[in-house]
Amino acid sequence: MSKFSDYSLLFLKGMGMGAADVVPGVSGGTIAFITGIYEELISSIKSVGLEALKLLLKFKVSLFWKRINGNFLLAVFGGILLSIFSLARLLKWMMENHPILIWAFFFGLILASALIVIRKINSWNFTRLTGLLAGSILMFFITRFAPAQTSDAYWYIFIAGAIAICAMILPGISGAFILLILGKYQFILGAVSDFNIPVLLIFGLGVITGLLSFANLLSWLFRKYHDLTIAVLAGFIIGSLNKIWPWKETISSVIDRRGETIPLVQRNILPHLYRDITGSEPYFLQAVLLMITASAIVLFLDKLSSR
Repeated sequence: MSKFSDYSLLFLKGMGMGAADVVPGVSGGTIAFITGIYEELISSIKSVGLEALKLLLKFKVSLFWKRINGNFLLAVFGGILLSIFSLARLLKWMMENHPILIWAFFFGLILASALIVIRKINSWNFTRLTGLLAGSILMFFITRFAPAQTSDAYWYIFIAGAIAICAMILPGISGAFILLILGKYQFILGAVSDFNIPVLLIFGLGVITGLLSFANLLSWLFRKYHDLTIAVLAGFIIGSLNKIWPWKETISSVIDRRGETIPLVQRNILPHLYRDITGSEPYFLQAVLLMITASAIVLFLDKLSSR
């Protein structure tokens, strides 16, 4: 990567990852996967280790920057951070006021992504097919977990950050959804919107710790079991569709500290039953159009990344 246009495109891909990570059920890792930067991202994060730190401590900044693929990481994470801080409030408002349309867009995006990721597997055998099915089933059951009510203590925020980032870099597993399960999604989203520095610093330390640890494991899996790893990740993406289905009935909810109603347990329902069960408009045609649009965007990005 050397041209300004290349880094601009990386920055945009990072923004796509950041936007996805704000929404529970959608993974920034999926965006990285379908835009063709996933394996380089994992490899670059893994390189931020002890050897790189030694170079930095010896003031060999140029060698340090080259070793960690610094230009690549700066472009991607710059896009992620800008997207999270600029889109957090907008996406929060959209989720509260137009949930069906938001979920429909991401459903189309993830469905098309799953098909593209499956195409990346060079050859199929029983083990890889089993990995695909196991990943799908595991993710399906993870998406059925009910969110917990948890502590706001700094130690728990640190742990939540470390766990959530592992999900954020896995295609199909949403870091935002893991935060929801851990009972910290609204809390962290509020901290981003309000720019709560202490909370963001503690959460950020957890994120960095989890990111560096998990990237090493993923990098090893790609080296040793490349196609099997992709098959399992593709299964994760397929299984996550359960969480992203646009038409849902809320079974139970809770009032958070700001007086907002947060769904705790939901079940998927068919579009033609939505109005009778919930009393709300299903927006079926608009949702289908958004699904098609999202799928078209994914196909375009896939074609762009394959150039």
